[in-house]
Amino acid sequence: MRNCELAIIGAGPAGLAAAVAAREAGVKDIVIIERDGEPGGILNQCIHNGFGLHRFGEELSGPEYAGRYIDMLAGGGIELKLGTMALGIENKTVSVVSESNGFEQIAAKAVILAMGCRERSRGPIFVPGDRGSGVFSAGSAQRYLNIEGYLVGKRVVILGSGDIGLIMARRMTLEGAKVLAVAEIMPYTNGLSRNIAQCLNDFDIPLYLSHTVTKVIGKGRVEGIVISQVDGNMKPIPGTEKQFECDTLLLSVGLVPENELTRAAGIDIDRRTNGASVGEDMQTSQEGVFACGNVLHVHDLVDYVSAESERAGRAAAKYILSGGNAGKGDQITLLNGGNVGYTVPQRIDPANVTDSVDVFFRVRKKIAKAEIAVISNGEKIASFKRSFLAPGEMQKITLTKAVLERAGGEITVSAIETEA
Repeated sequence: MRNCELAIIGAGPAGLAAAVAAREAGVKDIVIIERDGEPGGILNQCIHNGFGLHRFGEELSGPEYAGRYIDMLAGGGIELKLGTMALGIENKTVSVVSESNGFEQIAAKAVILAMGCRERSRGPIFVPGDRGSGVFSAGSAQRYLNIEGYLVGKRVVILGSGDIGLIMARRMTLEGAKVLAVAEIMPYTNGLSRNIAQCLNDFDIPLYLSHTVTKVIGKGRVEGIVISQVDGNMKPIPGTEKQFECDTLLLSVGLVPENELTRAAGIDIDRRTNGASVGEDMQTSQEGVFACGNVLHVHDLVDYVSAESERAGRAAAKYILSGGNAGKGDQITLLNGGNVGYTVPQRIDPANVTDSVDVFFRVRKKIAKAEIAVISNGEKIASFKRSFLAPGEMQKITLTKAVLERAGGEITVSAIETEA
């Protein structure tokens, strides 16, 4: 049995940021559990730039961004257990296994969940065909190319307009492949606007909205892809088929928070985000267990992951240093109203808010001009104007303590279309 003050599961950007913040807040014995052989998580295969503008004020590649936080681990107080798989959590004790040490248990005063997310596979989206050769998730193709040095195909169709797929459209083009098309089943894109411009438009790669893959052609390996337009019910429309001769299909059809450990531990899951339900301090339904980063809800910028995870690290430190007796007052439940898909955090205790709390959310559709209305007990207690909203871009509003003190037991966040 290894005893420590804080155990963090995951050494990606969330886990690293949480560890650094917790140590700065006074925690002296931190263990980070990571199943890979090196820290950094998904950042290690993201060799493009664009990271760090918010956090460090400059453009960095993924490995450079991870390197900044890895360097911050120096100075003592943080043990990094690499090649170690977390098996379960019970009463803030994490069971782990590794090749070097076998089965171990790590008993902590607090635990932070920072396991990140995984890509959705072809099964849940019903991509037809039974050939696996030539069908890859965009992230797998990225790892093959950027870390293993292997180009998975020469003529490529991409299904889904998530950011990883858009970035891979550019990356494979630069490596000599021909990206024939990107198909997106929704009538809008799911990636950042800058990635649409820089990864598709700059390379004249066509984007087909309201289209999906309806046939995979080939024996042994993909030889062609058929895409079809879909109607309002997401059903393919006969006669709209387009066929592409290709050897590769990349899937960029969404990310899913990696919450098997969370569910097994009996922690409440928000069905809207598929992540844990948390308070303003990032604490889950189990006292002393916190969650942050993409395991909580999928972010589009790593800078936001770091900021959220630093908040979790500080909150965990406060919990540990107070002896685990952090009191809770009357909590406010956050609900999503019109055009809003989810809100994080899911609850707020005004007594624990010093000045303000940030609320993150995503909208369900594109809105050119919008008012973000915050309603409680039938009264609008806050309002925010936005010039453009899109499902692919996470939104943030800041609720002050004064606003929270005006609220009742519930707050509803809505995105209302306006003319001005």
